[in-house]
Amino acid sequence: MNRGFLLMLAAFWSTSVLPLLAQDQSKDSYLIKNATVITITQGTLENTDVWIQDGKIKQIGKGIRPTGNPTEIDASGQFLMPGIIDAHSHIGLESINEATSPITSEVKMRDVINPFDVGIYRALAGGVTISHAMHGSANAIGGENITLKHRYGTKDPERLVMADAPRTIKFALGENPTRVHGRGKGLQPKSRMGVEAVIRNGFEEALQYKAALERYYRSLSQKNTTEIPPKFDARLQTISDILDGKIIIHCHSYRADEIYMLIELCREYGIEKIVFSHVNEGFKVAPELAEYTMGASIFSDWWAYKFEVYYSTAYNAAVLARNGVITSINSDSGEVIRHLYHEAAKTQRYGGLSDEEALAMITINPAKQLGIDRLVGSIEVGKQADLVLFDKHPLSVYTIPQMTFVDGVKYFDRSNDREDQRLKVNPSELVEPIFLYSQDHSCMQDVSFYFSNFGRNLFEHRH
Repeated sequence: MNRGFLLMLAAFWSTSVLPLLAQDQSKDSYLIKNATVITITQGTLENTDVWIQDGKIKQIGKGIRPTGNPTEIDASGQFLMPGIIDAHSHIGLESINEATSPITSEVKMRDVINPFDVGIYRALAGGVTISHAMHGSANAIGGENITLKHRYGTKDPERLVMADAPRTIKFALGENPTRVHGRGKGLQPKSRMGVEAVIRNGFEEALQYKAALERYYRSLSQKNTTEIPPKFDARLQTISDILDGKIIIHCHSYRADEIYMLIELCREYGIEKIVFSHVNEGFKVAPELAEYTMGASIFSDWWAYKFEVYYSTAYNAAVLARNGVITSINSDSGEVIRHLYHEAAKTQRYGGLSDEEALAMITINPAKQLGIDRLVGSIEVGKQADLVLFDKHPLSVYTIPQMTFVDGVKYFDRSNDREDQRLKVNPSELVEPIFLYSQDHSCMQDVSFYFSNFGRNLFEHRH
């Protein structure tokens, strides 16, 4: 491809595509009228207006008379709910595993965000406004994740970063770290007990590093001190921040025994901020998860895609919820993210959860797990205006998202959908047997499952 064509393509994107994608961003005030408003935390309100101004929810009620001249949207017969939040995603990322060591806490996904990933737009089309973009699961202690707002159309990766979202980090148990490091490189961990030892050793080294820093700071008050500071270590400093409660652990996990092991290890070191992800056998340790952790982020009904995941149940979400576990349903996929509302609906078929309980699993519950529930996750006055408007109830199999707002800006409008963002394919050509595929940028470098070899960013399940 010649240089002239590339320059022309870049110019077209800058002058034509990006302005079109951001065409609604100058409008900061909307009045959504006569909607059925599913607040999540304060019930469902019929024939209700919601006024959005300056990126926040300004007022909720009937017959609102706003000041100024907001754009009015007639939502009669439609359903308004909080923007959907995906607590486990790899959207906007490509190379997500720093698999050079079983501990790589010094790396940050924030450094490699791709704002041009069309998957962000497709997620908006499915009502998803926030994604937790995570490091992969090749390491016992991986890198820092990043919480993204789906402000698609910007060139600046930092524009996607959600301000005030707490730091989070990826841990992983089981076959992923043992395969990459033990069987792949002959390093620890080669066994499940080795994974525990790696994490424990990381905690101990961080405690020693922290103690050395504290000794140095104390010595500054003494005359003629000979104490020198320890060399800065980004890896140990990050783990030290975990021990100090400054970072939330999100841990890849499947088996109940390993989940319980990490709960006990965190309890030993006084770590309380931990969320377990996948959690296929979580129903076996639901009381323990409810007692000590910030919850479980799970698949609705997906298992048996590798040996350690051979056993689970579609009732997992309901069992966890009934035991008081803060439970969310995630995608871990560029395809599932587009219909997380359908995944939430499965909890009604398998477990009989109420509408509010089911929808909480893709709104307020993941917000709690990410430490952002004071800002998003429900429709309340003062919260950020991340909203999605459906033509039918969000849990209906027939529903279709019509509009998606992030910070009060309309980033998706089905009636004005950009033609170049649509998939033009024959679905029958995509149906083929599941097969194993190895890809460097998958969540597990040596294990990646595809439903099709078309559109890897869309159809890949990264686990």
